[in-house]
Amino acid sequence: MNHLRHLRQTIAHVFEASGDYQRAGHLLDIALISLIMVNVIAIVLESVSSIAVQYHQEFLLLEVVSVSLFSIEYLIRLWTCVDRAKYAAMATSNTKRRIRYLLSPLALIDLIAILPSLLMFAFALDLRFLRVLRLLRVFKLTRYSRAMQLLLQAFIDEGSSLLAAFFIMAVVLILASCGIYLLEHDIQPDKFGSIPAAMWWAMATLTTVGYGDVVPITPLGKLFGGVITLVSMGMVAVPTGLLASSFSEQVRKRRQVFEDAVYEQLIDGSLGEAQLSHLEDLRYKLGLSKLEANKAIKTQLNARSAQLFCRHCGKRP
Repeated sequence: MNHLRHLRQTIAHVFEASGDYQRAGHLLDIALISLIMVNVIAIVLESVSSIAVQYHQEFLLLEVVSVSLFSIEYLIRLWTCVDRAKYAAMATSNTKRRIRYLLSPLALIDLIAILPSLLMFAFALDLRFLRVLRLLRVFKLTRYSRAMQLLLQAFIDEGSSLLAAFFIMAVVLILASCGIYLLEHDIQPDKFGSIPAAMWWAMATLTTVGYGDVVPITPLGKLFGGVITLVSMGMVAVPTGLLASSFSEQVRKRRQVFEDAVYEQLIDGSLGEAQLSHLEDLRYKLGLSKLEANKAIKTQLNARSAQLFCRHCGKRP
């Protein structure tokens, strides 16, 4: 039992690229990222009929191998998640910890990456939409990209604000559709014959895309369209601003966490090999560059030295 638990903890460290298994974890990440990119390229090429027919067996073999490896990875992460610091700190059973992990965003992304292929193998159907859904496998890169994890966390943190912004945009979309319908449906019944039909123009205008396939031709319609275009510039900026500020805040928080860790490790004003190794693990997990980490360490060292030694005589007070 102890051997099994030790094996589980070791594998958890490898998947998290922490401690003595940082290098092994990095190599594993590179291998999985390479496999994901090969899969994405293969799925795109498979959509070309001539290539799909000529290399059918190769594509099938790649899919079987990839799904098998991704499925094994998914099961191993599910098994070892109880030893991750986030879930190990929970005062509950391992079963509940695993359920909590299954409902996490990254675990759901891992499931989505393998589910379409498993359905295809289970039902033996050539479901084209399931084949296209395999492209969602690219979202697995979120697990290995710290920048994408920051963006995902920004979405989570600003979820309520983003929902409010999209609700307002939906209201403006309906109002714009109703307005252009009233002004243009008599002149252009084929394009603005109903409010749902007018929503295409409203959507293209509010997103500032402006395809030009449906445009108002009456003076009032053009004036109304101009007003909607001006409103759309502010509407699109709202969610963009929310995400940008949240992303910046996530970066600031991670830098602060690293600086606090450096401060805690500076017991006697210097950093030993064990402390530096711990900080390197933390730097990798937080997604900070070595330049940012070295700057934080230098800042904290200078601050600590100023506390421990007199700046005039250089002796301890």
